[in-house]
Amino acid sequence: MSLFAARPEKLLLGNGATLAYHRSPGKAPGVIFLGGFTSDMSGIKATTLEHWCRGRGQAFIRFDYSGHGVSTGQFADGTIGGWAEEAMTVLDQLSEGPQLLVGSSMGAWIMLLTALTRPERVVGLLGLACAVDFTEYLLWERLDEPLRDRLRRERVISLPSPYGEPYIIALNLIEESRRHHLLKRPELPIHCPVRLIHGMGDADAPWRISLHVAEKLSSADVRVILVKDGEHTLSRGCGFAAADPYLGRTARRPLSG
Repeated sequence: MSLFAARPEKLLLGNGATLAYHRSPGKAPGVIFLGGFTSDMSGIKATTLEHWCRGRGQAFIRFDYSGHGVSTGQFADGTIGGWAEEAMTVLDQLSEGPQLLVGSSMGAWIMLLTALTRPERVVGLLGLACAVDFTEYLLWERLDEPLRDRLRRERVISLPSPYGEPYIIALNLIEESRRHHLLKRPELPIHCPVRLIHGMGDADAPWRISLHVAEKLSSADVRVILVKDGEHTLSRGCGFAAADPYLGRTARRPLSG
């Protein structure tokens, strides 16, 4: 039987929705994986990281946001603020003690929002192809005026995606996300160690996004690792080849206080 064949558990939210998740017991600090826009917890990054954590005896959680994977809800109803709240609920209700957050693409944005709100719970951050504020430069700014007019009229439109199923773009997603933009903030008061791994061939979230984020972080322990032949999915090694030393050091770090 596969390590990952078990049915996911369900977390009931206050609004009646349920989030699907897999949780592996283990030592602290635990690791929580935050997936990308339209992705789900069965992807290669989430399962590779779970395998790594199991091998080390490290606690691990992966989950689907509402409207993603096998969680309930409609994708078109999702917002950055709502998905960030779900991540914080997972952190609060499913994990104990200090946690290392690993965020991929949109998940790196959610990771940063979570760390800003729960600094006492987060001992490290690892961002893969960080797509902070992507709803603006990747969605809204790439729409021509006729498509913007159509989105204003219809509220939800479908666009082709190079990764499979079409993107469902909701006007509310774009408008609500502006409350959570980070690149225009003068500082991001996050003080834990941070590693940002980005492919220089990323056509969706330019690698300079990770540099801009690094500049704004308060932490003195921040490194940006560029993968010259890497694209947005960082599928060549999933980015974990570069991340492994950091993951190992953070997982072994003695905890105080």
